[in-house]
Amino acid sequence: MPPRFHINTRRVGPRVRPVGKLGIVDFREDCASCANCVKRRCVYGLYRNEADRLAEERGYLDYVYQCKGCLCCVQNCTKGLLERVENPEYARLGRGVFTPETVLSTWFQAETGAIPVSGSGYGGPFSGSGFDAMWTDMSEIVRPTRDGIHGREYINVSVDIGRKLDHLEFEGGQLRSAAPPLVESPLPVMFDVLPERCLRGPAASVVLRAAAELGLFAIVRDSDLPEAEPPRARAHAVRLLSGASGSGDGSEPAYAPLVVVPESRERPAVRSVSKQGTSPIIAVRAPTTAGVTERVLRLAREGAEVINLVFDADGRELVPQRPRHMCDVIREVHGALVREGLRDELTLMSSGGIALAEHVVKAIICGIDLVAIDLPLVVALECRLCGECERGAACPIAWHRIDPEAGVQRIVNLMAAWHAQLIEMLGAMGLREVRRLRGETGRAMFFEDLERSVFGRLFGKRRADTEVCP
Repeated sequence: MPPRFHINTRRVGPRVRPVGKLGIVDFREDCASCANCVKRRCVYGLYRNEADRLAEERGYLDYVYQCKGCLCCVQNCTKGLLERVENPEYARLGRGVFTPETVLSTWFQAETGAIPVSGSGYGGPFSGSGFDAMWTDMSEIVRPTRDGIHGREYINVSVDIGRKLDHLEFEGGQLRSAAPPLVESPLPVMFDVLPERCLRGPAASVVLRAAAELGLFAIVRDSDLPEAEPPRARAHAVRLLSGASGSGDGSEPAYAPLVVVPESRERPAVRSVSKQGTSPIIAVRAPTTAGVTERVLRLAREGAEVINLVFDADGRELVPQRPRHMCDVIREVHGALVREGLRDELTLMSSGGIALAEHVVKAIICGIDLVAIDLPLVVALECRLCGECERGAACPIAWHRIDPEAGVQRIVNLMAAWHAQLIEMLGAMGLREVRRLRGETGRAMFFEDLERSVFGRLFGKRRADTEVCP
């Protein structure tokens, strides 16, 4: 039996006080100052030493918004003076697919390495746009495996990156076909290049060292790679090349046997790599602009090993009008490659639009092999995605002062939580290997398909300018 892929977690508290969602306020005019005040008996101890905490505060009293929402104090106050409220700062967290709930969930996973659980249940809409219009098939969750919960740890979530053979040739009982090079990633996740605004302080080094700790790969620009980075970390660095990258004199340090080149500079960059006497796997970074499916088919016919589809931060096409979500684009590209008989020969990777572990599973169902993430790593390092740095204001969390050791562990914790969710979802689907999930759209239900089959005969086709109802 193969060894288990295990991630060691360790609780790492935040450097700055996190923004909470809920809080309890009281109206002291009618307060009887009961000896058994419900605030003093808070099971989480948030108000036990309220007087001392008030005396020490010098800024915004956001500590009161760390309420867990059990509502015991609201229900048990004899005067009915307590009321649950929402933190006004909470609504300003995140952007796009990184909703305030997603930001808080990512912070929790980065701090604890555990799967987030909502004790009060899910209170949001049951359908939305993008990945929220997909429901995964969890029917096998009521049929435990023979090995029980421990057997799920042997579910294989690793993926091979590179070109595969479409057939094998034998001669005289011996394998004649030469297998192309492959690299294995223990998770269907790769770390993408961080946004420019986040490349301050030790951020690039933290991401690369976390990738090395996890056995994953991180895409980096040569200019962003610290010179003092140890060889173990550099071995997990996937270089993002331009047409003139590399000196070709053999003096380059050892990197991962995989490089990423822009689609527009594919051939010059490949020639530059070839001059160095190395033959790494080439990943072509293709923006999802107009005609992306035809371009992917052309690259596949020309022998592309890895194609990296690039979406915007919300997982939308890079087109000016009516951009589609990545799930629709991936399904179209995957289907076109299947019809051409090329899908099993190459690796398909996507960048952008992934905010949660469930998004990884849903992207694989649509037809992707693995995803590259950037903003989840930034949020794990306590970023609020508030945009203050883009406006030239001071960063509220002092991004350049990240503690490298704590930052590495927080990213490791986040990936541990994602890994646990991946194996839980695969186990609930009755799958033992993540490769079997690729393109298995029968493992999911799509809102548009259900709406068309149920209501299409009654109301006709949905108008193109109509949003999906929440």
